Amino acid sequence: MDQVNDSVVTEFVLLGLAQSLEMQFFLLLFFSLFYVGIILGNLFIVLTVIFDPHLHSPMYILLANLSLIDLSLSSTTVPRLIYDLFTDCKVVSFHNCMIQMFFIHVTGGVEMVLLTVMAYDRYTAICKPLHYLTIMNPKMCVLLVVAAWVIGVIHAMSQFVFVINLPFCGPNNVGSFYCDFPRVIKLACMDTYGLEFVVTANSGFISMGTFFFLIVSYIFILVNVRRHSSNDLSKAFFTLSAHMTVVVLFFAPCVFLYVWPFPTKSLDKFFAIVNFVVTPVLNPAIYTLRNKDMKVAMRSFVQCYFRNRL
Repeated sequence: MDQVNDSVVTEFVLLGLAQSLEMQFFLLLFFSLFYVGIILGNLFIVLTVIFDPHLHSPMYILLANLSLIDLSLSSTTVPRLIYDLFTDCKVVSFHNCMIQMFFIHVTGGVEMVLLTVMAYDRYTAICKPLHYLTIMNPKMCVLLVVAAWVIGVIHAMSQFVFVINLPFCGPNNVGSFYCDFPRVIKLACMDTYGLEFVVTANSGFISMGTFFFLIVSYIFILVNVRRHSSNDLSKAFFTLSAHMTVVVLFFAPCVFLYVWPFPTKSLDKFFAIVNFVVTPVLNPAIYTLRNKDMKVAMRSFVQCYFRNRL
């Protein structure tokens, strides 16, 4: 990587989240508790799906993959964020900054596609129940998960290959507590207007377009259900409301971070924390507390574990 970029800048300065010692301790407790919750909650879902044969269906396989992605997305920033709370010199090397940006967009891109696939899965289950097992067969499910990863890598690489070659020879203050393409690009020693537009189109407009597509898809499902049977409408809405909540929690910060033309540091911090800390810990709760099969499977998994330990 040293041969790829001959710039003067070898490290970037990150922004602190708190000035006072009291706020630092509060944030340390907040981030630590949430990160432990992210690890335990998402791993619990993955292990439950793996070891419970009753959950070896497309919906739960996709849910397990979503949990892995949430855990990965959070791990790109939260550990470093906790470490930086009590360090005076908040710097990150050029290489580590590039790696962080790359993996943020890989995991973000994969989650974007996975949420779309999960919407398609629910559409098939609700609107075409007789053909569900034929359409969402194990082979198709695996192909969709692999496609999500491929698209996520392409999404990240399409921006990374341009940013890694930019000349950085002047200011190196990122202006945020993590590295991301829009902020790092602004530090380059050249005109980057075209590249900034590419990043906005790649991350912002795709996020916004996917978000509206998903919302319209859920509305279409509800309208379709109501047309056939008004009695099933409440059940379908109950099922889809969890998905819609996750979609809003994930896409709203993305749209703001990459499309909003008047960014402010306070709002930037807030939405970034929602994306990396709050959403990954809420997803397990949203999907498990509203799903009877998951709650039964988790209870059985815990009972089996303690029975074997004793």
